[in-house]
Amino acid sequence: MRSLTTAVTARKKKEAKVSEDFKLPIVCDADTLRSLIRGKSVRIVDVRKAEDYKREHIPTAVSLPLARVLENDAPEKIVAFLEELGISDSTPVVVYDDTFGALASRVAWTFQYIGHDNTALLEITFKQWKELGLETEKQECTFPRTRHSLSIKKDIYVDASYVEAAKSQPNTLLVDSRERLNYLTEHIPGARNIPYTMVGSEGAILRKAE
Repeated sequence: MRSLTTAVTARKKKEAKVSEDFKLPIVCDADTLRSLIRGKSVRIVDVRKAEDYKREHIPTAVSLPLARVLENDAPEKIVAFLEELGISDSTPVVVYDDTFGALASRVAWTFQYIGHDNTALLEITFKQWKELGLETEKQECTFPRTRHSLSIKKDIYVDASYVEAAKSQPNTLLVDSRERLNYLTEHIPGARNIPYTMVGSEGAILRKAE
């Protein structure tokens, strides 16, 4: 994965031309996001605490703290959040945080679960975005309310009974992504520990496959 230094150099390259119907990858790089911002073709969701968002955030980003999502995680309420943030079914959405993608991934999964497939994680944290010298702003961003459908994706959700049954399957790997100390304190029998902090690299929340 490229370092922060080489990423700064990469700013000089020609950035991809993207539009509102652009299909996002699972992880969105900074160049692509900046192109989407300039084209007004994306909704960026900041899941940090509200006070952190108010101090500074990526241009055009809206605030949706993870705590608010966890307190109101019924599918209908998540759809209401999307509509409140001006996100329609066709809007590309990029989610970011400042914790190696741990918070952002939870929110991105929630959006995908209720049917918003075109959701991606930003490749870098907000701290790394600033270290690259990229644009930030302080004013709160709001957008006209819109409509969003509800289409539950059951194939990306599992419950306790599914996990219990999967533990006995020889070709199934149960991963505990919490930090090592939490895993050692207590975990589901048979789970392997891969802390979320270990899957990233110096310049990105997700390292390339080797």
